[in-house]
Amino acid sequence: MSKIVHLKESYPPGDFAIWIVIYIELLTFGLMFLGYAFSRRADIELFNASQSVLNQASGFVDTLILITSSYFVVKALNTVKNARIENIQASNESASRWLLAAILFGIMFLINKLLEFSDIFSQGINLSTNTFFMFYLLLTMFHFMHVVLGVVILFNIRKRTKIGCYSEQNCRGIESGALYWHLVDLLWIILFPLVYILR
Repeated sequence: MSKIVHLKESYPPGDFAIWIVIYIELLTFGLMFLGYAFSRRADIELFNASQSVLNQASGFVDTLILITSSYFVVKALNTVKNARIENIQASNESASRWLLAAILFGIMFLINKLLEFSDIFSQGINLSTNTFFMFYLLLTMFHFMHVVLGVVILFNIRKRTKIGCYSEQNCRGIESGALYWHLVDLLWIILFPLVYILR
């Protein structure tokens, strides 16, 4: 009976507030994606020509970076949730290392994106260049800010793991951070083919 109660208390994972944030973010990005799709349909030639300027290889690298980072976050969460009571400190230390790897990969994404933005701006491209680049810059910069916030969240969670704050019974904080990071990853997985590849 206690096992059943425990399962009910554990799901959905994370705090209720993070789910509200996730729904709002999905709605916001969903509307932006729809706006992009309808605008593209109205002027496919312009969008295809402008899209050819983008560095698809850089976008693909960004995708691999975020997927790998999300894997590290999953490893951190599983390390905490599967730890025995007597090994809580050791599990937190291990989770801390996984989170550090996730943070470093998040920073790698940000650096790679800044290099891409620098290349785009050096070509004289900005929000007013055309409709495609307006959407491209709005979507990628908005996502960029979400990655920055995600890195800050992971950094704060890592600080808590270093002092042994998390356990199987107390992991809502790390679950909430993981959910947000997976949201950031999911949004990029949709954004990358939509903006960089789809023709």
